[in-house]
Amino acid sequence: MKFRLTKEEKSWAFYDWANSAYSIIITTAVFPLFYKAAATNAGVSATDSTAYLGYTISIFTFILAMLAPVLGTIADYRGMKKKFFTGFFILGTGATAALAFIPADNWLMLLVVYTFAALGSTGANVFYDSFLTDVSTSERMNRVSAFGYGIGYIGSTIPFIISIAIILLSQSGIIPLSVTNASRAAFLITAAWWLLFSVPMFRHVHQIHFIEPDPKPVAQAFKRLGNTFREIRKYRGLFLFLLAYFFYIDGVGTIISMSTAYGSDLGIDANSLLIILFMTQVIAAPFAILYGRLADRFGTKQILYVGIAVYTFVCIYAYSMDSVTDFWVLAMLVGTSQGGIQALSRSYFGRLVPKENSNEFFGFYNIFGKFASIMGPLLVGVTAQMTGNTNAGVFSLVVLFIIGGIILYFVPDPSRYEPVPEN
Repeated sequence: MKFRLTKEEKSWAFYDWANSAYSIIITTAVFPLFYKAAATNAGVSATDSTAYLGYTISIFTFILAMLAPVLGTIADYRGMKKKFFTGFFILGTGATAALAFIPADNWLMLLVVYTFAALGSTGANVFYDSFLTDVSTSERMNRVSAFGYGIGYIGSTIPFIISIAIILLSQSGIIPLSVTNASRAAFLITAAWWLLFSVPMFRHVHQIHFIEPDPKPVAQAFKRLGNTFREIRKYRGLFLFLLAYFFYIDGVGTIISMSTAYGSDLGIDANSLLIILFMTQVIAAPFAILYGRLADRFGTKQILYVGIAVYTFVCIYAYSMDSVTDFWVLAMLVGTSQGGIQALSRSYFGRLVPKENSNEFFGFYNIFGKFASIMGPLLVGVTAQMTGNTNAGVFSLVVLFIIGGIILYFVPDPSRYEPVPEN
């Protein structure tokens, strides 16, 4: 039978279409270039500005890692998940728009506002990810999750093309905008796109699995959280997967969030970087969907190993990267796997968790991911400053993929795993 998504599954996946504009324009492309230019104009060296960006990413991921499990536990109560999602959504879109009004020479303020935008985006994603268990079944999660990432990459290219066009036209003098103001326009386009296309998520996605409210929800949430900490080791599949995920997703997230800074440090001009990043999105869309289909045919774990192998090669190859051609090769390799490895990780975990506690467990999923994201950028930043070579920092990430792959071997197949504590 032809695989057809339900209205709820489509509406959920469409949020990836909305939010992915932030991922490419703010996290990966335009904002890093805008920030790097501001830092350079202020006399900050290329290596130091890359390190400061890494430290900033570490700070906001640490904050979210502290909040995610507690808020996730509270969000499992009836009606709370959408409220938390909405709060972080407003913070993210508001701060993204605010980036357009920061003076171009104030690189420190840019990092501060970027921290709030990133908190909003990643915080909303904590609750968005957990909604997967509300809109789909275990048997459908691989394709639904992969479809979300796939249309996310497709959707992100539209505001990205518009933003690139405005920037290039301003550079050539065809439109009466400075390059600085053209970049600011890209920030406003991102916020508007994110707002507009999140409407289906708000209208059609609702919390189906929940715990009935408690008279003292905060106190009870901490009690439940403490119980989960004590009991999580009994969920063998969950524990092992989280441990594997902690390591390999660190490398994935670090490469994605700091790729533009790497290219800039290599001397690749801004226009070339934007074109390369655009092509990465084009490549990533069909491959994310392909990963979902291959996982249904060959097994999710086996296809996760394909993604880990690709990223391991990327880290090794990056050590000797010194040209635009090298960066092109690595970008295309990353494009084949970045959406797939994230989509299958999300669906694999979603099939392991007890649905009525999905937000609590997705809180742990995100805390492991976010704590890992502290280590990666910090490692790259410190290594880059110590060696004066950003490539060495990228190469150091290879060990994370190897460790993650080894632990993943021991994670059970979700189709044969019941998320019930062992006796």
